[in-house]
Amino acid sequence: MKIEPSTLPWKDAYKLLIGSILPRPIAFVSTINEKGGANVAPFSFFTGICADPFMVCFAPMLRGTDGEKKDTLLNIEATKEFVINVVSEEFVEKMNNCSIEFDRGVDEFIESGLTKVSSHIVKPPRVKESKVQLECVLHDILHFGHQPGAGSLVIGQVVCVHVDDALYEGGRIDTTKLNPIGRLAGATYTKAIAETFELERKRVKSGEKR
Repeated sequence: MKIEPSTLPWKDAYKLLIGSILPRPIAFVSTINEKGGANVAPFSFFTGICADPFMVCFAPMLRGTDGEKKDTLLNIEATKEFVINVVSEEFVEKMNNCSIEFDRGVDEFIESGLTKVSSHIVKPPRVKESKVQLECVLHDILHFGHQPGAGSLVIGQVVCVHVDDALYEGGRIDTTKLNPIGRLAGATYTKAIAETFELERKRVKSGEKR
């Protein structure tokens, strides 16, 4: 079967996209607006870019109902700062409650029962329940389209990383203790530590051509 995405309605193309790229880590992004009001929302188009400089990115789509920008994107455009909170299984229900399309200005921390904690460098609060939090300053935003189904790529530089002491051992984060969850298609999620295996990266032997 061959499918050209340009021939599909955007909702069908979206289903093809999320059914192909998985599992996807979740960026639980906390921001503030220009008046200091807080917002936190999950995004499953999220990955790292590089370590030096320490860069990450996530991609918020426009609202499917009206094609408008979501509060998270508007807040980042206005304040140039955000925090990515890694989602663990322990608070996944509260995270999911933040995916509701609340009216602009509604504080999802209050609506979901999540706890705000001050950041070290940036102004947006962190999610206390998260065991790994990345304070970010905006590097760039790339926009792709202006209609429902379109979106943006938000690139941020991580200026401070918070890690629960119980997770950090020998310079590494213990994935088992972090207990992160990932997004599959539709309403299906996965536990990152449900079943794992190790596969050593192959390396070129000395004298061999690449």
